[in-house]
Amino acid sequence: MKHATPATLQACRALDAQDPLRELRALFTLPEGVIYLDGNSLGALPVATAARVAQVISDEWGRGLIRSWNSAGWFGLPQRLGDKIARLVGANAGEIAVTDSTSINLYKVLGAALRDAGKTDALRKVVVSERSNFPTDLYIAQSLCEEHGVSLRLAEPDGIEAALDDEVAVLLLTHVNYRTGAMHDMAALTAAAHRQGALAIWDLAHSAGAVPVDLHAADADFAIGCGYKYLNGGPGAPAFVWVHPRHAGRFEQPLAGWWSHAAPFEFAPGYRPAAGISRFLCGTQPILSLAALECGLDTVLAVEPLGGMAALRRKSLALTDLFIRLVEERCGGLGLALATPREHRRRGSQVCFARVEPQDPSGASGAYAIVQALIARGVIGDYRAGDPSAGLGQDGSQDILRFGLTPLYIGFEDVWRAVEHLREVIESGEWRRPEFNRKHAVT
Repeated sequence: MKHATPATLQACRALDAQDPLRELRALFTLPEGVIYLDGNSLGALPVATAARVAQVISDEWGRGLIRSWNSAGWFGLPQRLGDKIARLVGANAGEIAVTDSTSINLYKVLGAALRDAGKTDALRKVVVSERSNFPTDLYIAQSLCEEHGVSLRLAEPDGIEAALDDEVAVLLLTHVNYRTGAMHDMAALTAAAHRQGALAIWDLAHSAGAVPVDLHAADADFAIGCGYKYLNGGPGAPAFVWVHPRHAGRFEQPLAGWWSHAAPFEFAPGYRPAAGISRFLCGTQPILSLAALECGLDTVLAVEPLGGMAALRRKSLALTDLFIRLVEERCGGLGLALATPREHRRRGSQVCFARVEPQDPSGASGAYAIVQALIARGVIGDYRAGDPSAGLGQDGSQDILRFGLTPLYIGFEDVWRAVEHLREVIESGEWRRPEFNRKHAVT
């Protein structure tokens, strides 16, 4: 595609000067000289977090001690933070709880859905998911399928609707694919599942705080999501769980703990589930982590007076469009192929390029080393290994260079400079240096 206006450094600076969200960058602590393009794995540190966590430690824990469960409102944090997330994902107050991890919350909702299916229709013996779904979702699904005596049916992205039939109990999908940034049509696929009598569970790990989500408009049944990516809650931040109100009072999740009891401080020996979303809690909540997550949520909610998620989405698309354009213009012929959909309606807030030309005798793509060389230059993206068993194409076997563009703190000049570093790293062969080819524990 030809562009009339060149994407120069000066043009990018002009876009930054006109950006209505530019003031939000000041809400984050960003190291000098770093372009951080990995907020889709771990969000940047909000300025407010350190002082808030210190206050909880010194005042609420240090002075208030156990009294702070009441006086500081600790006991209600899962629901109060859930109400903040609800504003980002099209849910209502009282419908979301912040608790546990994404994997544990998936175990709860998928377990509840399969338990219900077993009671109401013994012939529904299939869970459908995407072959390239995030592995932990597939692992949890495999475990629960074995436990409930059902099978897991995996489909390619364009074959999901065809995989749905009257044997399917649950459709389990991640809204935005972690490898490619491809985004599903939540409403259409939920409707397709419902037409077959199946329930729909959505993982919003790469959606919440990054793209507009409307769970009620999509008529989803369950949703889970991550607190440490676009919600900026810090490493290992608690996740969240949403259950449609039509289900919240009747489904029973498999990890019933004392915090999900209707009256936890009665200490009754028999279990009686709490009403609504509180029955999807389990044990005592991590207060320090919840306090940090609230600071992260406030950075995303700061966009509300500036145009809300619609404004965030506009900037996200502009940033990702620019990234794609610059890589294709300035890195053409360097062995990179776009793995992220060009269509706006199908793209999340990340851009991924497959490394399609092996550059050493072993056949290794060099994608990992390219990312490591970029990190050494202060451009932090990440790498995802290809699946050798997968077919070629968007979700195939190629190694992926993955760049998350968080509109709260990434600007247009950042994109221009990041692509220039990418070009220099590949053209110069800098990525071949031995230190960039040594694999770390976390890749």
